[in-house]
Parts: sequence; structure tokens; C-alpha cells
Amino acid sequence: MHNKMIQNNKAFTLMELLVVILIIAILFIIAIPTYQGYVLRENRSDVIQTLFAIQLSQQKYRQSHSTYGNLSQMWGGVTTTKGGHYTLSITGISSTSFTIQADAVGSQVKDQKGGVTCSPMVLSYTSGIVTKSPSVCWSSP
Repeated sequence: MHNKMIQNNKAFTLMELLVVILIIAILFIIAIPTYQGYVLRENRSDVIQTLFAIQLSQQKYRQSHSTYGNLSQMWGGVTTTKGGHYTLSITGISSTSFTIQADAVGSQVKDQKGGVTCSPMVLSYTSGIVTKSPSVCWSSP
């Protein structure tokens, strides 16, 4: 009986592998929705910056024209945000007002904050007063 060698088994058991796989699966179940929410918020942040940039361009344009401009005049005809997550339009153009609207496309339409859908994102300017809607979507995440 002394002739038998004592072996050190350094392999993983099936149970240990299943536990590791279970832990990884739980982490993925938690991480994927969190990551998707982060991406939606980041895209919303991008469209907010774009709408403010268009508003600034409108103010510069109005200094030398009798009315505010359309999207071609303000944004070189570009009708989407950089990532293509929103389509842009300008309506209600006059000498005292304009409305910039960004409509979500693709997976971005799922973006919500506080139970409010964040599409369309609208920035309206009338006689010096700026209105942003939906208002909850314009605040920090």
C-alpha cells in the first residue's frame, strides 16, 4: 500500500467550472443593461451639445440676416448628429424665433429618463426665451 503515489490533483472540478460560469453570467446580466443605458445617455449628451451649437450658429447668423436660418444655412445641410442617433430639423423660423428638433432613430428611441421618453429633443427660441423639452432629459444623468 505504501507503493501507491499520492497524486496532487490540480484540475478544476465540474462544479467549480459551473460556479465560475454562473458568476460570469450574472455579471453579464447586470453589466449589459447598465452599459446600454450609459450609451443612450452619452448619445443624448451628444445631441444636447449639437442643439446648443446650432442655437449658437443661429444667433451668429441672425446678426447679419433679417431672420434666423434653416438647417442648410446653419449646419451645412447635415441632418443627423455625428453618431447618426438623431435626425435634426429646424422649424418655426422667423425674425424672432426658431425651433430645433432632434428625433431619435434606431436603438436611441429607447432612451428614457424618469419614465419620460427623451425623443424628440426640442430647443425653442422665442424673443430671447429658450425652452427645452422634455425638460427632464436636458438635465445631467
